[in-house]
Amino acid sequence: MYRSILVPLDGSTFGEHALPLALSIARRAGAELQLLHVHAPLAAVYSEAAYFIDSQLERELKQRQQGSLDGVVQRLKTLSDVRVRPVFLEGAVAPTICETAHRTKSDLVVMTTHGRGRLTRFWLGSVADALVRELPMPLLLVRPGEAAAEFGNEPILKHLLLPLDGSPLAEQMIEPAVALGRLMDAEYTLFRVIRPVIPAPATLEGGLSATIWVQSMIDQMAALQAEVEKEARGYLESVAERLRARSLRVRTRLGMEDLAAVAVLREAASTPTDAVALETHGRRGLSRLFMGSVADKVIRGASVPVLVHRPISH
Repeated sequence: MYRSILVPLDGSTFGEHALPLALSIARRAGAELQLLHVHAPLAAVYSEAAYFIDSQLERELKQRQQGSLDGVVQRLKTLSDVRVRPVFLEGAVAPTICETAHRTKSDLVVMTTHGRGRLTRFWLGSVADALVRELPMPLLLVRPGEAAAEFGNEPILKHLLLPLDGSPLAEQMIEPAVALGRLMDAEYTLFRVIRPVIPAPATLEGGLSATIWVQSMIDQMAALQAEVEKEARGYLESVAERLRARSLRVRTRLGMEDLAAVAVLREAASTPTDAVALETHGRRGLSRLFMGSVADKVIRGASVPVLVHRPISH
């Protein structure tokens, strides 16, 4: 259950696109919403211009940022009875967000995948990317739209897509996903990607048909492919049954693709999916390193919110 939800803001309309979903979650969970703005000193951001930055400019910028944060809080309080608390701090952005999430015992951090204000940087390349690797609690990333965020329109996540690679580490995302999904009576799709074993149809030099030997090899590969699919489906069903025993609505899907991230993005785009939930990495046996090959690409390519979580190694 969520008691405290942290929303980092950068003062831009892009950053505010995390608020409707954060508000929707907080209202359903009865949680407090903390809106955090971290002021990065201009001398640290623009080191090459440090000699030209005076204290008056710094104070005026901080006042505008504080005023912007207070304005957002007041707008939210007129729309909802969710408890909203502003937090204004100064320091390096990503470390300050991490420290605040720890200190306030936040259960969830919600933010846009990028947000660029007049004097801020792209978040995905710096802040969000660092938080994905450092936060111990789940991080929900929201892609901003072009228009201003509509605070009165609370999104509902009815379908969650959970990519699994067969490892216990990857399965650590299940509980954070269930915690989010239960608030909205969501359905869950467990999705596993396997690589194709069978190569393109074989022919011999000169365009001759495959010989008996070649055909035998193809038949063996087909049998191996069938075994891989059977194992993958059995694994997904075993996980699904555990969740169904908890009265959750779960289905399973199998994808075949050399690049797992491509399969996840295609599944999210072609089926009813309101959010993707996956561990930032999960490596055990022959499974892949999710952060390098899957999670990072899904975060950058998905058009729906992405819930990520850094697993605990044992």
